Amino acid sequence: MNHVAHDKFRLPVQQWEVASAWRERGYGCDLFVDPPGREWKDFVHASNELVTVVEGRLLITIDGEALIAEPGDEVFIPQGTLHSVKNVHDATTRWLYGYD
Repeated sequence: MNHVAHDKFRLPVQQWEVASAWRERGYGCDLFVDPPGREWKDFVHASNELVTVVEGRLLITIDGEALIAEPGDEVFIPQGTLHSVKNVHDATTRWLYGYD
């Protein structure tokens, strides 16, 4: 399965634009701000999740498949799927996430 839509949102990414697009699809939208090396490891959610990088770079592993998400990319994480997210940027990464 292709989990990433590269360049889904125009740069610079605006949170309100992402929130509006996601709201139309039934998703919420919140912001994480992570320092370099911060990792959210081995999560499983009962709902689908979307992730978009505002600035920085994330390594996202979904059911064993690793991918890099950069500003403007949208990543889909299906419900019930084991996943991890790590800031692999050399500075702070700001990223949006939402659940349906």
